[in-house]
Amino acid sequence: MKPEMLDKIKRAINNAVKGNFYKNRFKDIDINSINSKEDFEKLPFTDKNDLREAYPLGLQAVPDEQIVRIHSSSGTTGTPVIIPYTKKDVEDWAIMFKRCYETAEITNLDRIHITPGYGLWTAGIGFQAGAELLGAMSIPMGPGNTEKQIKMMIDMKSTVLCATSSYALLLAEEIAKRGCNDGIHLKKGVIGSERWGEKMRNRIANELGVQLYDIYGLTEVYGPGIGMSCKYECGMHMWTDYLYFEIIDPKTGELVPEGEIGELVITTLCKEGAPLIRYRTHDLTRLMPGKCQCGLEYPRIDTILGRSDDMVKVKGTIIYPSNVDKLLSGIDGVSSEYQIMIDHLYGKDILTLFFETPLEIGESSEKLERIVVQEFKNKIGITPIAKAVRMFELPRSEKKSTRVFDNRY
Repeated sequence: MKPEMLDKIKRAINNAVKGNFYKNRFKDIDINSINSKEDFEKLPFTDKNDLREAYPLGLQAVPDEQIVRIHSSSGTTGTPVIIPYTKKDVEDWAIMFKRCYETAEITNLDRIHITPGYGLWTAGIGFQAGAELLGAMSIPMGPGNTEKQIKMMIDMKSTVLCATSSYALLLAEEIAKRGCNDGIHLKKGVIGSERWGEKMRNRIANELGVQLYDIYGLTEVYGPGIGMSCKYECGMHMWTDYLYFEIIDPKTGELVPEGEIGELVITTLCKEGAPLIRYRTHDLTRLMPGKCQCGLEYPRIDTILGRSDDMVKVKGTIIYPSNVDKLLSGIDGVSSEYQIMIDHLYGKDILTLFFETPLEIGESSEKLERIVVQEFKNKIGITPIAKAVRMFELPRSEKKSTRVFDNRY
């Protein structure tokens, strides 16, 4: 760790303990004795459950008069996390987002079509603030009303689509169904909010005729815009002037060697409203070695491979959705869309894998099912029930797609 980074981290810790959350969390720690990378790594991690317990505004580290906005996690899996922002936090976020657009070589001549949601969720307003700071025309659609989305995309001659991968796929399929590809002017897609497989990426890119870029972020740490891939598609550049990153073994909490997969941990260096120290994101990735061909000095992490808390255990075997993505991407005739249903029947776990295929349902699809079963058994370790379904039969989402349904509990 360079001395200037250590100084930034020490300032971040001193700012964090101005709020009750970290004042209480570090009450038995002499923060003035943190003078090395090793000292810093002795600090306890912060987890989302800690943030939930701070509801509603326990994370706030500055007086009320400095807070200009709040955002919130969805709260779909428990108490929502409320994140307060100062004026500087909002400005810093927009600067990082503008940098994301620039990394994708998006300019003020582009027209940016924004489909992520607005409101308490951090997505839509982040995409818009970055576009406005860039000086580009933003078209703040938000999610839903696909017919109007496509009409506006054509009439406004949108050149950049911002979306979750699920909604980008839905739009691509609808445009293809309507045969209006010739009226679409899209050149690039900025995709975030959920992990997605190679087959899904290729379908979106080919059907929309765009180059795709991964954008990274999470509500607790500003929102989307803290990292971005470039045209070389070799990981996401992370803005280390605003954030400090570690990659740890999710079981032991120890740092993993460069290039090994682990859980991403983030410390905010500049955040005022709700600073975070050693926050466990539960996102699985790896630090990519070497410099990128694009010339940016910012380090890169790999595209998110899954979540350390997103796995399921079936018959003693741990299964990550990313492993299923990878397996299916190597089988001809299997589309990008799938769902896993896990049930407990007659005293045993049963995993059913539904997947879409362009093949006719019948003898051809039955042969494909047998191939999927064998590949699943060989590469993941258990034998599923494989069910081929017609294209577009599985549900599409305007937000994030749910891939795994565990009905055992």
